[in-house]
Amino acid sequence: MARISLEALRDIAGYVASALVDSESGMLLAQDGASVDLEVAGAGNTEVIRAKRKVASALNLNDAIEDILISLGRQYHLLRPLESNHHLFFYLILDRAKSNLGMARHELKAFEKSVDFS
Repeated sequence: MARISLEALRDIAGYVASALVDSESGMLLAQDGASVDLEVAGAGNTEVIRAKRKVASALNLNDAIEDILISLGRQYHLLRPLESNHHLFFYLILDRAKSNLGMARHELKAFEKSVDFS
């Protein structure tokens, strides 16, 4: 995989940090922002993705996760598996007071379409 830059995500209103994470290993493939330990967060959120996939499978939902939102008092944490590679997911942290969640979801989806993940 070519080196991926997440700097373009800084244009999302309320942006704090982001990462591209391998959901099989929990390893970061790219990161931007330094307000949190993204390696710890990426590994921990890998478990969230795995757990939700396991539940979806047990319920025979036959559907893919579009995104998972974790709402904190001051932040949104958005986990979005890539449409082009379900083994990878974006992890986006937003300042809740400065962000528009709907627009952030739209911009993250558009960013994926603009980058080659092969």
